[in-house]
Amino acid sequence: MTGKNPLPLVIAFDIYGTVVDPGGIVGALGETFGAQAALAARLWRDKQLEFTFRRALMRRYVDFDRCTAQALGHVSGELGVELSEERTRALLEAYLHLPAYPDAEPALRRLKSAGCRIVALTNGTEKSVRTLLKHAGIDGFFETILSADSIRTFKPDPPVYDLLKRVGASGEKAWLVSGNPFDVIGAKAHGLKAAWVRRDPRRIFDPWEFAPDVVIGNLEELHRAMSPQP
Repeated sequence: MTGKNPLPLVIAFDIYGTVVDPGGIVGALGETFGAQAALAARLWRDKQLEFTFRRALMRRYVDFDRCTAQALGHVSGELGVELSEERTRALLEAYLHLPAYPDAEPALRRLKSAGCRIVALTNGTEKSVRTLLKHAGIDGFFETILSADSIRTFKPDPPVYDLLKRVGASGEKAWLVSGNPFDVIGAKAHGLKAAWVRRDPRRIFDPWEFAPDVVIGNLEELHRAMSPQP
């Protein structure tokens, strides 16, 4: 914290599942997967993350875009829906235009007005994340994009959280904001403050020795949650 600003100096936002909604791909999947579109979207996201975890553990890196493509191939096979090359390209392109959550823009605007430095800390490639944020109309709120691709690994590998040192932030001087429990746990294990965005009240946090500093239902609650209580 600095000067009159009681909020954290640097707030690092996860992107997929926090700022932009992977579930927004359902519409694009409908043409191919029909009634299974919502299931396909959930499976695609689950496999995408699973593949990044495996890659980081095995030290067999391919970038997030490649993991996303391979996960789509898995969905196609598991649900028994054959995808042409053209359709595969179209779906991967659609993934670059996921919608932002409705609460993202007003929350980012308020934090920016309060003097916070806002950065993206993401598994996504810088190019893809820049495209996402621009399409969503919120790229101007982000000072920079810190991509795990620059060090060829994925969250929650500890070196990813060290990327915050590039903007002069570490430890309790920086907060991570994420809708993904594994990401919050990774940040907390690395000594950062962390906020978990729990949009679905039915979700539970992993019963580990690490817990979020604050739990919020949407990003618009973030400013108040981070402010010191009287």
